[in-house]
Amino acid sequence: MIALLKKEIFSYFNSLTAYVVVIVFLLANSLFLWVFPGEYNVLEFGYANLNGLFAIAPFVFMFLVPAVTMRLFSEENKSGTIEILLTKPLSDTQIILAKYLAAFSLVVFSLIPTLIYYYSVYKLGFPKGNLDVGAFWGSFLGLLFLGASFTAIGLFTSSLSNNQIVAFILAVFISAFFYIGFGMIASLGFDGGVELFLKSLGIESHYASISRGVIDLGDLAYFISLKVFFLLLTKLKMESRKW
Repeated sequence: MIALLKKEIFSYFNSLTAYVVVIVFLLANSLFLWVFPGEYNVLEFGYANLNGLFAIAPFVFMFLVPAVTMRLFSEENKSGTIEILLTKPLSDTQIILAKYLAAFSLVVFSLIPTLIYYYSVYKLGFPKGNLDVGAFWGSFLGLLFLGASFTAIGLFTSSLSNNQIVAFILAVFISAFFYIGFGMIASLGFDGGVELFLKSLGIESHYASISRGVIDLGDLAYFISLKVFFLLLTKLKMESRKW
């Protein structure tokens, strides 16, 4: 499993994929935070916080993470190398985890440079350091959980099709539905209990909860369950070849 994990990671960093993902992610966030005028612009907002980053990043991830994961199984299935991989002394679970961890490591790698934003705003605050550190790290942790969930979704959709574009579109659609879809459905006029239940099924409410700097076991359980759910669906799809 470790050998496969290293192979997947090296395949990312030996191509342009990793660098394009990091550059696009940082460029998109930087433009909204420091260049484009609006509510997300740090310099115009008047307060030392990075709420704009954590509002924009999920929507950027919604497209970038599927771009990272779309090739994981689609390319293997299309080229036929999946058959060679399956002859290796690895279980389906080990193959899935190796590919998942490789893709998620790239997501983490793209988030690390955003700490420069934290340092910049920390220094720009008046007085220096006037920044809600707890909210920042809670939001940062929320982005990691969000990236982990989108990676699991992307891995699953990649196993469904030999076409990377189809896998990408499916991943974007499912990720968007889980992030904002349940909230949109909940706003259609349901009573309080149903509305609250529908919102709790979506990622956005749990992400917003963690972003306040409060780590709730319910939120952690939700993200872990969502990730495990899609990894199990991927395993089920791989096992279907034996049916």
